[in-house]
Amino acid sequence: MTVVVPAEPVGVLTGAWRECVGTGRMNLSLRHDHREALARVQREIGFRSVRGHGMLSDDMGVHRPYERDGRHVRHVTTYLDQVVDGYLEHGIRPFLELGFMPSGLASGDQTVFWWRGNVTPPSSYTEWADLVRGTLRHLVDRYGLEEVRRWPVEVWNEPNLVHFWEHADQAEYLRLYEVTAHAVKDVDASLQVGGPALSPGADEWWEPFAAFVTERDVPVDFVSRHAYSSGPAQHVPFGTYQDLRPPQELLDQFGAPRRHLAGTALADLPVHITEFNTSYRPDNPVHDTAYNAAYLAPVLAGGGDLADSFSYWTFSDVFEEEGVPAAFLHGGFGLLTHRGVPKPTYHLYAFLARLGEQVLARGEDHLVTRHADGRLAVLAWQPVDGAARGDERRTLRLDLPVGDVARISTHRRRVSEDDGNVWTAWCHLGRPASPSARQLDLLHEASVPAVEHGSHATADGRVRLDVPLSRHEVTLVEVDPVRDETPDWLDDTRIPGYR
Repeated sequence: MTVVVPAEPVGVLTGAWRECVGTGRMNLSLRHDHREALARVQREIGFRSVRGHGMLSDDMGVHRPYERDGRHVRHVTTYLDQVVDGYLEHGIRPFLELGFMPSGLASGDQTVFWWRGNVTPPSSYTEWADLVRGTLRHLVDRYGLEEVRRWPVEVWNEPNLVHFWEHADQAEYLRLYEVTAHAVKDVDASLQVGGPALSPGADEWWEPFAAFVTERDVPVDFVSRHAYSSGPAQHVPFGTYQDLRPPQELLDQFGAPRRHLAGTALADLPVHITEFNTSYRPDNPVHDTAYNAAYLAPVLAGGGDLADSFSYWTFSDVFEEEGVPAAFLHGGFGLLTHRGVPKPTYHLYAFLARLGEQVLARGEDHLVTRHADGRLAVLAWQPVDGAARGDERRTLRLDLPVGDVARISTHRRRVSEDDGNVWTAWCHLGRPASPSARQLDLLHEASVPAVEHGSHATADGRVRLDVPLSRHEVTLVEVDPVRDETPDWLDDTRIPGYR
């Protein structure tokens, strides 16, 4: 069947897909390889904000108690300033997540991750509020109120899970949220504060959260949750396998806050999906594959209709929640590997960055857009359902409106099982845990998308294009009008080999 694409737009491609990206924990941004990865991501994709854990954890050194005629606390921002300075230098703003608990303020010793973020409530809510106010006032003094007003402030991370909040105590989280939200507004009423940063499967928290903040007049400027679509974990040494539910599951999760908050005072607030991916595990090989890119293509194409932002977790494999990665490709969340090699999902994002804002058509395997200057850009993908292999071959047939030109040129970039796929190349090399310099060069070369060029005659302002899609392929086709400037004395048949 041929998709006949209308000449008039049917919608707008919002920037929700690039509004935010994840970074693991903030301390990682002090590392050279992490900052190099961010620089490349910003050059080729251009995210607008970045969110990570651990802003107040011990490895950032913000909360520093000391004794001098009694207990005192100094707020030290040496590392925080370096991290934020680095973000702004790369054209990206922080999306501040307030957590985890500094050990000098913690009420217990429960921690999460290899780097031991403390997940217990504060021993003193007064001191916690002072920490929040002091940190934000410093940021306002250093970067200016107008700038910091653009940085959302999220209260904690996944408090519905016992791993991230002691006993997953809802009442205690609501207390934390209330104290924190008021502390944020004490700095300036225009600062954005929100939560509750729920994990999937915790939608029963929405009603009590909405009721609590409404009844007690607690500030809330946005709501946030996370989205993952993986099933039960099957653990192996240094790895995890999981089936995935269909991509629509992620879109359903994106839409969950508005469904559950309909009819409440929070119904019209912005919705931020502050983490999403296929698997929630940082050691699941699916993240390294072309399948991951094909799976997420319809999610990125349609997510902006359901949420104001959805933040891919994460942009780099420089990430240590389960410890130092044991192999070059280890199933990490990153768009880029260690040493900055792009994975197929990286290219999906880079392709989206080249699309136009006007949406002309959208389907199960395509998104057709137009730029303001009239150029067309088509994102197409081989559909997958979350578990099965996917079709070996599929052809997308398009009838495109191109305007009053006799010919168009096409420029196509392609990622699949065999093209632009670092994971396939790494497997062929024997899956080296620590690739040599030569192997790294080969992997960088293999990670580049395949490129094709072509030209086509038009008829009545339209052109037909066939876009064959191989297994797990994601492709970008850019369509440009041809203004033929060939001089009449040129004759290619006179070139040897072209007769």
